[in-house]
Amino acid sequence: MKRILSFILTLTLVAASVGFAFADTTYIVKSGDTLSKIAQQYSTTYQELAKYNKIANVNLISVNQKIMIPGGTTATTMTAGQQAYLNKLIATGTVGQKAWALAQLAKAGIAPAAPVAVDMPVKGSTMVLASTTSTQDTGLFDVLIPAFDKKYGTVTKVVAVGSGEAIAMGERGDADVLLVHSRVAEDKFIADGFGINRKDVMYNFFYIVGPKADPAKIKGLASASEAFKLIADTDSTFISRADKSGTNTKELAIWKKAVVTPVAATDKWYLEAGKGMGDTLTMANEMGAYTLVDSGTWGSMKDKMTSLDIMVQGDTILYNPYGVISVNPAKYSNTNIKAASAFTAFITSAEGQKIIGDYTKNGQRLFVPSAK
Repeated sequence: MKRILSFILTLTLVAASVGFAFADTTYIVKSGDTLSKIAQQYSTTYQELAKYNKIANVNLISVNQKIMIPGGTTATTMTAGQQAYLNKLIATGTVGQKAWALAQLAKAGIAPAAPVAVDMPVKGSTMVLASTTSTQDTGLFDVLIPAFDKKYGTVTKVVAVGSGEAIAMGERGDADVLLVHSRVAEDKFIADGFGINRKDVMYNFFYIVGPKADPAKIKGLASASEAFKLIADTDSTFISRADKSGTNTKELAIWKKAVVTPVAATDKWYLEAGKGMGDTLTMANEMGAYTLVDSGTWGSMKDKMTSLDIMVQGDTILYNPYGVISVNPAKYSNTNIKAASAFTAFITSAEGQKIIGDYTKNGQRLFVPSAK
């Protein structure tokens, strides 16, 4: 009982010392503001603000209207001393103090000064990792996850979906940690207050692959967008994952650069698979179609892709970085932040990076470690 009272007293003193914890903030609406813009500034969501302020129409707010921000802080309202105190708690505090301090920094949209020290007990716990089908299809998880679970005594459940769905799982609190490759969506996930402690893990590249006959005549082109335009101009069959994955997001970015907007309903050459990378690549092989594939999946499956060749590679737009993000425990109290922090520390450590760098298939290294 004394320990519990001591912990409560510690948090009370900390809250008093930093001056912002748990207090509402009043925001006065200015010209050009939207509820979404205000929410992003305070690391929350427009839905939460609407509910908290009883706003029926989220598209209807007026200048000089008062918006209450529950427990709101921003990077500009947190002093350097307050940040230093919270970072000290993260480095030296108890498990509860670490989690609390991380949550306060996350609310303000501020990253911890240093990686969270993994001195938390995770043995025997279960962790849900939401990740991409490309990391699953390559077989990397078959060596990486057992090594992590053995080291920390955890049980990791991998849910392999597109990056978009993995991030959506994090937003719903259905995962503890994400390993994804969709940087714009990752940054928004963090800005909206759902994720903390993002770290670079590894990278590879995308390839445009297609039938060996190459009806669009794109083989060897330096520009991915030029290749896509030629595919469209020649009505050559292209298969899109169409699953909001990181690969699908990249594909759409290339079409945009090519100033082409394919629509499956009217463009008969453009097919939407709605499947993961391995299944989509197999479809392209069977149908003699073009598609976009990450180099890891291609390297792990190329021996079976007898109808396809790499057509375009090397364009800077085809760079494909992966990041790890913990789901914010301030959003979901049941998040296994202990195991998520351990996983982040492991895959960005020398040991985890070596496993990633040493992993090969069909004589090809599938990922390049990139943790800093």
